[in-house]
Amino acid sequence: MAITPELIKRVTAQLYDRSLRGIPADTRDALNRADSVETNETARHTLRIMLKSATAAEEGGHFICSDAGVPVYFVRVGTQAQFSGNVRQAITDGFDELVASIQPPLLPHVTNPLTLERGYKGKGMPIVTFDMEDGADWMDITCSPKALGSGRWAALEIFTFPDQATIEKYVLEVVMRAGSQPCPPVVIGVGIGGTFDYAAKMAKEATLRPIGQAHPEAIVSQMEARLLDAVNKTGFGPMGTGGDSTAMAVHVNYAAGHGFTPVAVAFNCWINRRTRARIFNDGRVETLE
Repeated sequence: MAITPELIKRVTAQLYDRSLRGIPADTRDALNRADSVETNETARHTLRIMLKSATAAEEGGHFICSDAGVPVYFVRVGTQAQFSGNVRQAITDGFDELVASIQPPLLPHVTNPLTLERGYKGKGMPIVTFDMEDGADWMDITCSPKALGSGRWAALEIFTFPDQATIEKYVLEVVMRAGSQPCPPVVIGVGIGGTFDYAAKMAKEATLRPIGQAHPEAIVSQMEARLLDAVNKTGFGPMGTGGDSTAMAVHVNYAAGHGFTPVAVAFNCWINRRTRARIFNDGRVETLE
């Protein structure tokens, strides 16, 4: 058997739709934990409004935020996966059909960077990144739409043989410039090393890691803990209301590189949009997040 374009189209459209109407379970848990330890009364009230908004959206089937962002997919393709048609086109077709049918309607966020014309179609849209998975007989799809508030404040700088203190200082500088505009409490992804483009990819992928899952290497997990503590001491708090809850997590990925070391920083807002499914050769669909 083979994975059909119709199945890919349906699953990718459903992932995008679902990402707009709820928050991941780990994100809800993180917001509840933040509420339990937050020392600022206004911040606690704001966190509770967020949780109530998420619940209302899930129960009522409406969007949590009017900024639905643009569709972004991370796809891992098993080397044993088989397809009966075009994969990239199926994802595009799924988005087109969703635009035509979704209720409430999506706002036209897809923007031509040269003319600033806005609509639902555009060059390279949806944004899809493909990677390979040795030995697997499935395609694994994560949908993480990128909205203006969190997307605007991502940053990257290239250093020459930086030490850890230099890297951490830069991450905090990016956080300070962003302030409350990425809609905290945020998830912060950091990519270190590799090349210019690969560091940015690692940072974005780091935002997709489940909250509470530390990096397996001690040197990295310790950096994550230091950065999270420092970010939450900035005092921005939930939606800029002040307090201790500016970030739910800081996740760091790294790769070996040359003497030049790119450091990229990306944000996910408090909704932390992230839905995921796996399609198998036999047509089974497993919902993972």
